[in-house]
Formats: sequence, C-alpha cells, structure tokens
Amino acid sequence: MHRGVYAVGHAPLVAEGVLLAAVLACGPGAALSHLSAAGLLDLRPTSRAAIDVTTRRGAARRRAGISAHASGTLRPQDVTTVRSIPCTTVARTLLDLADVIRPGALERALERAEMLRVLDTRAVEEQLANADGRRGAPTLARLISEIRPETHTRSEFEDRFLSLCCAAGIPRPKVNAQLALGDKLMEADFLWPNERLIVESDGYAAHGTRRAFERDRRRDALLLVAGYRTVRVTWGQLRNASAEVAATVAALFRSEKRE
Repeated sequence: MHRGVYAVGHAPLVAEGVLLAAVLACGPGAALSHLSAAGLLDLRPTSRAAIDVTTRRGAARRRAGISAHASGTLRPQDVTTVRSIPCTTVARTLLDLADVIRPGALERALERAEMLRVLDTRAVEEQLANADGRRGAPTLARLISEIRPETHTRSEFEDRFLSLCCAAGIPRPKVNAQLALGDKLMEADFLWPNERLIVESDGYAAHGTRRAFERDRRRDALLLVAGYRTVRVTWGQLRNASAEVAATVAALFRSEKRE
C-alpha cells in the first residue's frame, strides 16, 4: 500500500484500513489530522482524496496519496485512538482545521463537536495557548469565546438585564415572579403581568440537557396557552447583542400595548 506497509491476505481494504495504512507509512508518532481527522471524528465530512497525517517536525516525507504535515508542537496528549487509528484529539483537530477551512465551516465543525458532546473548551484554549502563531488561531479563539461555558451568576444576569431595560426605556419587570397556572406553580425570571410577557435567562449550563430541553418546551407551551409570550435570552446575547435583545423586548412590549 505504501513503502513498508502491506495488507497481506486481505480483500480490498475498507476506508479505515486505508487511513491506518497512511498513518503507519509516516512512522512512529504520526497521527491522522486536519480534514481526515475531522472526517473520522465526525466533525465534518470530507471527500478529499489525499489523507492528512501529522508527524513530528523533520519526519514528514512525500508519499503518494498522503498530505504530510510536519509539526514541532504535536505532543503525545494531542493524539488519541479512534477505531484503532492514531488520530489527533478533537481540540487539536479543531486547531488544525482553523488553518485550512473557512470561518463559517469552522463554526459548523465546532457546533458539530458541541452537538456530539465532545467539545472541551478548556482543551481548545490549551491548544490555543500553544498555537505558536498559527494563522487560524485568532479565528478559533474568537469562536470558542462565544461558546465558552458561562461564568456569570444569576444576580449578574438580573442586574445586566434590568440595566438594559432601564436604558431602553422599558418599564421594570417583576423579577422571579410566581405564576399559578391551574394546579401548577411556575417562576418567571422577568415578568410584565399586564402585557403577559416573560423573559427567561436561557443558560446552556442549566438548560443544555435533553431533560431540560423537553421541560423548557413544555413550560413554554403551557404559558402560551395561558396567554403569556416567552422570550429566552442567553448570557451571550445579553453581553454581545444587547441592542438586539432590547429591541426585541421593546417591540413585544409595544405590540401588546397596541392590542
């Protein structure tokens, strides 16, 4: 298959066998990387014919069908094993991808990692700290900052949201207000009772599980049937898109007044 790599007594190899052969051809310490690693890790599909393999600096050699990347920063902890194939970790793969794909495609790969529950933002940040001036690092740093786990307290969210309302001329809502809907008692983060408008803080840490997702949707449906409109606001929106949040709440507030 490659010089020094043979498939003895096998029918035509499946795709994973071809990937493993490419890694073995590049010598000890090599690992599947970049677009090929992203495909194996299910972060993004690839139809690229050449197989990406990262080796220690100085170890890369030209081989047919292999795109070899020599690296002086590839460490043992940057490599894992996926279906018997040495492969860069999710965090290292994302850093490698940042150098070779567009920002929009990188963002989709991050979203895919998050959906698969394999995204470790701390591991990505550790990779960025050792990025050694790589060209894709600033883009990855910006994207990871937008999805970093929230570190605010509930009171910080409340203070910022109430300040936003004040600055936008929106009347102050009731905070952590109790609502009785039949035999159910619910708490609304921010409530304008006359306008029957509710704003909920929608933090991923507290609402990112399947059970929380289902619970929140049932709750929103019950409130809608009772005549309450619910707007969910994340910390990221409150921090990075406060004008848009204020405009949305103000528009809903005014529309209720017109009705």
